Amino acid sequence: MPFRKGKFDYRVICSMRKQDLLYKSLKRYFGFDTFKGNQEVIIRSILSGKDTFVLMPTGGGKSLCYQLPALLMEGTAIVISPLIALMKNQVDAMRNYSEENGIAHFLNSSLNKQEVEEVKRDVLSGKTKMLYVAPESLTKTENVEFLRNIPISFYAVDEAHCISEWGHDFRPEYRRIRPIISEISMRPIITLTATATPKVQHDIQKNLGMTDAAVFKSSFNRPNLYYEIRNKTDQIDREIIKYILSQGKKSGIVYCLSRRKVDDFSEILQANDIKALPYHAGMDAITRSNNQDAFLMEKVDVIVATIAFGMGIDKPDVRYVIHYDIPKSLEGYYQETGRAGRDCGEGRCIAFYSEKDLQKLERFMQGKPVSEQEIGKQLLLETAAYAETSVCRRKVLLHYFGEEYNEPNCEHCDNCLNPKNKVEAKELLITVLEAIGALKEKQKADYLIHFLVGKESSDIETYGHNELEEFGSGADEEESTWETVIRQALLDNYLKKDIENYGILKITKKGKEFFKNPVSFKITKDDEDEDGMADPENDDSDVISAGGSGGAADPVLFSMMKDLRKKLSKKLNVPPYVIFQPSSLEAMATSYPITLEELQNIPGVGAG
Repeated sequence: MPFRKGKFDYRVICSMRKQDLLYKSLKRYFGFDTFKGNQEVIIRSILSGKDTFVLMPTGGGKSLCYQLPALLMEGTAIVISPLIALMKNQVDAMRNYSEENGIAHFLNSSLNKQEVEEVKRDVLSGKTKMLYVAPESLTKTENVEFLRNIPISFYAVDEAHCISEWGHDFRPEYRRIRPIISEISMRPIITLTATATPKVQHDIQKNLGMTDAAVFKSSFNRPNLYYEIRNKTDQIDREIIKYILSQGKKSGIVYCLSRRKVDDFSEILQANDIKALPYHAGMDAITRSNNQDAFLMEKVDVIVATIAFGMGIDKPDVRYVIHYDIPKSLEGYYQETGRAGRDCGEGRCIAFYSEKDLQKLERFMQGKPVSEQEIGKQLLLETAAYAETSVCRRKVLLHYFGEEYNEPNCEHCDNCLNPKNKVEAKELLITVLEAIGALKEKQKADYLIHFLVGKESSDIETYGHNELEEFGSGADEEESTWETVIRQALLDNYLKKDIENYGILKITKKGKEFFKNPVSFKITKDDEDEDGMADPENDDSDVISAGGSGGAADPVLFSMMKDLRKKLSKKLNVPPYVIFQPSSLEAMATSYPITLEELQNIPGVGAG
């Protein structure tokens, strides 16, 4: 568009040209015509030189938020990443988008001296737009000296929840990032995480000195994921084997609490003709890396792992995530289930729960500092509440991350597909509010419940709370009923937890209004003859489920292209999804492109 004085604002024209460049670059490098969610505003924030905080669920497209501006800006972007496997994955993907292998490199302990020198040569020559480093590598004196001598476009801190002690993957070395950045050279910082409660978000921003950052929060809702909790019985091995066999060749992850269980259960799966491999931190690095690559390259269908597996793994077509043991926090659970259905296709998340697991996790915390034990117990209580609730699981999960979900039925979790009876509990909530008031809003949920049912304890006697009129005012109900009332009151915003004080219960403004003018308040009541288990419909393992075509894709062509993609991945030694995502194959099997121009119109097919 030509500039005509008086007709157009020059700044508007520049903005339009920049926008045009942004969309052209998106198509050229990544093969997409449009941005997803907040991606465009995040990228613009970085391009304008602002510190940027990104909270985006797994599968939301976080990587592109720093990859595209890195390609467009002068200098090299320093991407701080926690895992060697994650760096390798990202670098492989970036090299696939460009004809120049030097466009992306990683610098970590897996490289020998010669390889390190090669990386440094490419960076100094200006070829490298992204340099991935582990926080440990960043602190090495020789690397600090090297980075001081190169033009840096910005710093990206991936998996930023590792900074916070309240985060589920706390890494002490992450807390040293800010001083090191100050030592190298101050440039804008973008932090990215898929899981951060308001408490963790504040902790990250404070530690990195990003209190004035532009903050972009995407919804935590993953509508394609199905959530289910099953009771853990002696038949768990048989139940999981039966489920995996019903899924055919679909990719899946089974998470176990201990390394020994990982080894044992992967052997059990192999004995049942299931292509499975183990993965945990106790294995030697080469075997662990080979097992991960076998899963990414589709040589095996299932990986059995501890939580050491999966952070930042971009495999888009994981169709199910099974938790053999309940995780120690809801953040960890959300992060791990988020590895299913990253392509917006089918993703089933099944967790097995028993109180024994919780007791085991509590025992693991013994010997740690008291404050750490308190944090750990609070996180466990949240997990137990989620596992035992009869409320929509999506609603509970989103509430935990500070997001409200107001749909009456998500139709994609066991509780919504098999709803329990609801009963009026207005009087019970009034009793709870009266008790919290009597305790001066200074106690946690477990203390409140003991107080309500009249259970004597040394704490209650020490405070003299057994002398209060409200002590034992809820003795007619079971403790489980009071747990349900408190949980529902939190979800409905009648109560809130003071996270700074380990979960002390406070009455909200809405709760105070309810106390003056009570309205209907209902809780779910489990039927005695039900076991809380859902029986979701069986899936046809041959169904094309990568999303986008509504079942119109040609299954024969789709299968042929998957085979071809697998052959190419072996030849090029990259995971199949790096060549084409399943959703791109499905779109091809729907629209039958026969020219390069038509092929380039397929989502996810770039000029590269």
